[in-house]
Amino acid sequence: MDNQDLTQKYFDTKVQYLKYRALRQVAKYAWEGVLTQKVLDIPKEIVSGKKATMRCCVYKERAIMAERVKMAMGGNPENPNMVEVIDIACDDCPSGGYEVTSACRGCLAHRCEQACKKGAITFDQNQKAHIDKSKCVECGLCAKVCPYSAISNLKRPCEKSCKVKAISMREDKAACIDNDKCIGCGACVYQCPFGAITEKSFILDVIALLKDSMENKTTRVYAVVAPSIASQFVRVPLGKVVAGLKKLGFFAVVEAALGADMVARDEAGELLEKDFLMSSCCPSFVRYVERQFPNLAAHLSAQLSPMARIAEHIKKNDSAAKVVFVGPCISKKEEALRPEVRPWVDNVITFEELQALFDSRDIELAELAEDSLDNASYFGRIFARSGGLTEAVRQALREKGVEESSLNPCVCDGIEQCRVALLKASKGVLPNNFVEGMACVGGCIGGPGCLTHGEKNRADVDKYGREAKAKTIADAIDAEEIE
Repeated sequence: MDNQDLTQKYFDTKVQYLKYRALRQVAKYAWEGVLTQKVLDIPKEIVSGKKATMRCCVYKERAIMAERVKMAMGGNPENPNMVEVIDIACDDCPSGGYEVTSACRGCLAHRCEQACKKGAITFDQNQKAHIDKSKCVECGLCAKVCPYSAISNLKRPCEKSCKVKAISMREDKAACIDNDKCIGCGACVYQCPFGAITEKSFILDVIALLKDSMENKTTRVYAVVAPSIASQFVRVPLGKVVAGLKKLGFFAVVEAALGADMVARDEAGELLEKDFLMSSCCPSFVRYVERQFPNLAAHLSAQLSPMARIAEHIKKNDSAAKVVFVGPCISKKEEALRPEVRPWVDNVITFEELQALFDSRDIELAELAEDSLDNASYFGRIFARSGGLTEAVRQALREKGVEESSLNPCVCDGIEQCRVALLKASKGVLPNNFVEGMACVGGCIGGPGCLTHGEKNRADVDKYGREAKAKTIADAIDAEEIE
């Protein structure tokens, strides 16, 4: 199968495929125990031949792949951020900012010049406008007054995608991430057309956990899968993915959606005790509140996220358990390092990394017999998409016999909507008493670690929810406690 076929089979873009190839090869050699000897060979193995297909020369392609391999092996240990820039890959975007396009007619009015307060606009012998970047402050006034719309803001995709303004450009035109502003959502990772911004992988740590459990039999490694898995790996039934996880060496596969059921039940109780509550399920939303609206942080729910909650449940019931979360989220990798989560979650991988793990062991999911996965309710499963958390809290209130009118939610789909709600809340003018904050547009189904993205993912998650045997939150939790 050629590269194009594999891209279409697994991913949205070729950038994802390139990242996957580095992950798969690193994982393959790690399983075989020869990674140390083979690591320098991987770039040449992946970028074979003498002719470049994506960059100016094959040597640059291999140099970039070498950096991808480093990220697949954990990235820069001195950088606490899970998201990093591969500098050598970040040189093909325009410098950005306001530019005069060929639509400029060299008019006599020169409204752009009059609008500019910094004297950044000059004209050539043909009266065509030019912008002096050293003077331009990117106010955009010139673009607003141009009658031909000839001045455009050529903002880079990574800058556009970063709603917290954590990305800027260095003098050498490479992107730079401000770790103090970054909330780890990973929007820039998915939107970068060159794959120059990517996340660290801890796939080697997961392989080490699995190998240790299989060889020494002293631990049992549980895979906790995010409910958004229902929108991924859709070429095979979900039961085959569960079987694939067990073939990799996982002792059991548990739904994070069961943790969502537990969180929804307790957040409903917490909401009744407080006048105003904000969800704590999305780690990027939590970080956004803590960094941009610290005065509101006290209103964040005290509940652990579904990932951490179910991991805590597993470890309290199995002292030999190790827990690996599998989901769409880069930010979960950082959440797993928080003091309140670290005891429960041992590692985090994305769906992209899981695909690489399967293929590093030549596991063909279609050939496996289906296994079962039925730990949660409909309401826990729909946490994967925007609005699902709110529906679950509403259901939890119903099950407590509380009037639905006690819940007045504000569902925030993406950081921009979160910002609007938080600004209102900080000024005391938000009419709602519950904020569902999701950093990714669409919710977790829009996470950067997904294999695919799009509206279909929402329908897949809703269908998955309807297939749950437990029809109420209480049913799902009670069934787990009985077991």
